[in-house]
Amino acid sequence: MRIVEQLAVFIVNKPGTLAEVCDELAAGRVNIYGLATSDTVDHAVVRMVVSDTRKALALFEARGTLVVESDVLMIENDNKPGSLSRIAKILSKHKINIEYAYLASIPTAKRGLLILRVTDPKKALRCLSGEL
Repeated sequence: MRIVEQLAVFIVNKPGTLAEVCDELAAGRVNIYGLATSDTVDHAVVRMVVSDTRKALALFEARGTLVVESDVLMIENDNKPGSLSRIAKILSKHKINIEYAYLASIPTAKRGLLILRVTDPKKALRCLSGEL
């Protein structure tokens, strides 16, 4: 469990744009650990945690792509019922709000990856480290 930088990349909401973003990262040998998208009529926001944030930022800036950085928690957690509930309850007990989250694992995996945007990442890390 650790605090990492997440990139929110603002792209045009049309076919092929996400592929271009992923191609650019692949060409720069930047791996994507976590990704979530949200869309509006004319653009999409792609939130991602990558292996090399600085390199990814340079690649996006060279393209003129708007990118916003934020700190998030990256947690490798158990892939079983109640795992997210336990984390959410600990954060709630300490008055830390979860602004958004995304996670994934394959059904047979013992562990999954959870990305949390919380109101106070440093406090959340301390609380979760002491109780998980």
